[in-house]
Amino acid sequence: MTNLERIRKELSPARRKNVAARAAQLIAEEMTLQELRRARRLTQVRMAKELGIGQDGVSKLEKRADLMISTLRKTVEAMGGSLSLVAEFPDRDPVVLSGISEDQPESKPTGKRRVHVHA
Repeated sequence: MTNLERIRKELSPARRKNVAARAAQLIAEEMTLQELRRARRLTQVRMAKELGIGQDGVSKLEKRADLMISTLRKTVEAMGGSLSLVAEFPDRDPVVLSGISEDQPESKPTGKRRVHVHA
């Protein structure tokens, strides 16, 4: 019996359950697109239909190391989620980035008035 098995056996059932839940949480914090799709119980065929591409396109997407943010956003949305981009710095709280690769970014007032011309 290994040390880990012995330690695990000595834990109460409630503590083992908490450890397992925390381990699952940590694993869920970092996943590949393929792992995320599988965790959502979606097939490549279903994803292809949602994205309007072929199943081979989904396979290629999942293997790519570098994706455009718009492609990643569409893929996550096809899984039923939404994508948020967060910038983290050592000297401040995380910052959620907005207006990046959105289909229709929220317009911000410019202070200029629009002029309507009637023909």
